[in-house]
Amino acid sequence: MVRRAKYTIGIDFGTESGRAVLVDVADGREVSSAVYPYRHGVIDEVLPIEGKVVRLEPDWALQDPQDYLRTFQATIPAVLNESGVDPSDVIGIGIDFTACTMLPVKADSTALCALPEYRAQPHAWVKLWKHHAAQPEADKINETARRLDQKWLDRYGGKISSEWFFSKVLQILDEAPLVYAAADRMIEAADWVVWQLTGVETRNSCTAGYKAIWSKREGFPDKSYFKALDARLEKVVEEKMSQDIRSPGDRAGGLTEQAAQWTGLNPGTAVAIANVDAHVAVPAATVTEPGRMVMIMGTSICHMVLGAQERIVPGMCGYVEDGIIPGYFGYEAGQSCVGDHFAWFVENCTPAAYMKEAQERGVDIHELLESKAARLKPGESGLLALDWWNGNRSVLVDVDLTGLLLGATLATRAEEIYRALIEATAYGTRVIVDTFQKNGVPIHELVACGGLPEKNKLLMQVYADVTGREIKVTASKQTPALGSAMFGAVAAGREKGGYDTIYAAAKVMAHLKDETFKPITENQKVYEKLYAEYLRLHDYFGRGENNVMKTLKRIKAEALTGKN
Repeated sequence: MVRRAKYTIGIDFGTESGRAVLVDVADGREVSSAVYPYRHGVIDEVLPIEGKVVRLEPDWALQDPQDYLRTFQATIPAVLNESGVDPSDVIGIGIDFTACTMLPVKADSTALCALPEYRAQPHAWVKLWKHHAAQPEADKINETARRLDQKWLDRYGGKISSEWFFSKVLQILDEAPLVYAAADRMIEAADWVVWQLTGVETRNSCTAGYKAIWSKREGFPDKSYFKALDARLEKVVEEKMSQDIRSPGDRAGGLTEQAAQWTGLNPGTAVAIANVDAHVAVPAATVTEPGRMVMIMGTSICHMVLGAQERIVPGMCGYVEDGIIPGYFGYEAGQSCVGDHFAWFVENCTPAAYMKEAQERGVDIHELLESKAARLKPGESGLLALDWWNGNRSVLVDVDLTGLLLGATLATRAEEIYRALIEATAYGTRVIVDTFQKNGVPIHELVACGGLPEKNKLLMQVYADVTGREIKVTASKQTPALGSAMFGAVAAGREKGGYDTIYAAAKVMAHLKDETFKPITENQKVYEKLYAEYLRLHDYFGRGENNVMKTLKRIKAEALTGKN
């Protein structure tokens, strides 16, 4: 008797859209995929409500949780329809999400922003990962931790980010105490969508560890710390959060009847514990051992590496035991502005003549700029940039830093600036790699995935030249979604046609391309000189010697608010 093929579905919730990929469990072959662009996208100016205009302040970034449910309703039926796969042959679902993306909800999982009485309150909506308005709260979290000598702070490079869970919770408490009081749960969107699928509240160890200061050995910080931070937060963990922390690959539950109707799948289909988009990509990039750094390259970059030993690395986003792969410490670092960097330049600084040329040649404007920039030799433009257009995540952990372009003249051309921005992001990655190396976390190879490796060969070569390391590229164009599908196969288990461990799944479902990018010796020599100058600017503007960037940002805020 011929064994019927079995499939899993990975759903990747990104910044602007959600994507589902249907995968053959036997070999990781991606059978079909579908994308749902969020109806409301990133909400950063005005709440999308009728009858009232509610404007958002600078550094806000919200989303509508209904867009996540619409992702399930739109993409999963689409991949089933396109592929012709029988729903009974889909054995599991895995999801991954941007993080920390969180929201306040009621005990029955209803999002507060869905209730009429809270719809016009910005703090009732989802706070997207790149919501940076909680910086004062992050500063208070860090200052209190240092004052009380909290050892857990070292796990996160000495600083908790404004992007993280408790920074956002504290901002809600500070600015909208009624919303805080009304919320029965403060929850990661990753865990919320799994709750919608299964009817069961779970909390995943990945977001808990990397974004909510949880440790497998020590749990959350003691409530005495939260009391010192703000007396109203003393019981925040007990009152607003589930303490049942579950590992990626565990089975969260099965699809409810309602979720089955949304998706077209069978009730009871296994759903995996949620995961983070970057972390879930690591096994999907074939990495299940130390020494190989995975770079998830898109609007931003997340750098993931496994370590056999516990190390303190200044300025990293954090490390979590078993946070990525069981049996290892998972280390994370990141850059806040990469693809966003290039998109900003194209949208705001590209000459009309270049747009016309791209149109006449039938190519994307990024492709045109890449081809022109590729004709330049390293150092030829005389330009040097800092890659902080959206702040710095690692290793400075400072959202108030801004961008810099140095060396421009009246002869400077668009492709020279475009290349300088690419080089700046490569230097930022080099800082991260060197910092890991110096602190006992070795990195001898880079593996890239995400949208940029597929689109920009010049960028990949520059990264190889600047870091001095060979870069391999994943075969999948949807690596996070593939990783989620792999964890869905683990949640289903071998008896259902899946796998019992993520190691077993990775051996057959994850693949790399034959194409690699190796450092070019002549380029490396020039980039060593440029990198030395980048480091001087990095430390001068980023470590407090010259705070002009923050001064300018403060003056801007005063001008916008009329408070001088």
